[in-house]
Amino acid sequence: MSGFAQRVAALTGVGEDRLQRLSGGDLSEVLLVPRPEGAIVAKGSPSAPAEAAMLRALAAAGMPVPSVEGEHDGMLLLSYVPNDGVFSPRAWTDLGERLAALHAHAGGNYGWPVDYALGTVTLDNREQDDWVAFWGQQRLAATASLLDRPWRERIERLVARLPAMLPRAPPPALLHGDLWSGNILVRGGRLAALIDPACYRGDAEVDLAMLRLFGEPPEDFWEAYGVLAPGWEARLAVYQLFPALVHLRLFGATYAPLVERLLDQASG
Repeated sequence: MSGFAQRVAALTGVGEDRLQRLSGGDLSEVLLVPRPEGAIVAKGSPSAPAEAAMLRALAAAGMPVPSVEGEHDGMLLLSYVPNDGVFSPRAWTDLGERLAALHAHAGGNYGWPVDYALGTVTLDNREQDDWVAFWGQQRLAATASLLDRPWRERIERLVARLPAMLPRAPPPALLHGDLWSGNILVRGGRLAALIDPACYRGDAEVDLAMLRLFGEPPEDFWEAYGVLAPGWEARLAVYQLFPALVHLRLFGATYAPLVERLLDQASG
């Protein structure tokens, strides 16, 4: 077992041989810790305090999330949420209703009180009141800053055009920030929890764009979520570009075609 597993065993008193690796965990090690009083999940996270604060913020806004059982020097202990992976129409309806309610918690500035990282990609979350500047500089340009020059130049040209493409002051909705199917837990045909947040405040369309990046939610979701703002189709690629750039940075050239396609779409 890994050094992380040894730490988990020492902290929880559960033998290493009883710990179970959970699926996912591309950016961190995640272990199931069986205990007589109820299983918990141990997650390695260099941003453990920030992630714990995000989970508490989502819970306070009414979103089902694992409860934080403890924080210990780069480790989060979370309640275990069983998941059968069956996305029924009712589960999609649950998600649409809950996400609409989450996004209704709008207020304050764009950004988040602290910076944190997605793997090796550090996010600049400095709060400000100009959404176009936040998205252009602190999401697109910052994420592209370590890519090769041709990528950077294309992003720079797109950022210069954003004032004509994005709303300057959409409601600063509370966002999950990394909303894809792998971070949505379902059980028994209902939504069970959202996991692995990367919260900040921004345009609600950001969460919706991420949800569509690797698949298309069914009509049940959209009917439950409600009507989108006019022109959302034209903004979709611009909002999907940020997570695509993150994937390119983290996982390499496999995601280059996705970034190319989104850049082509966003550039018209």
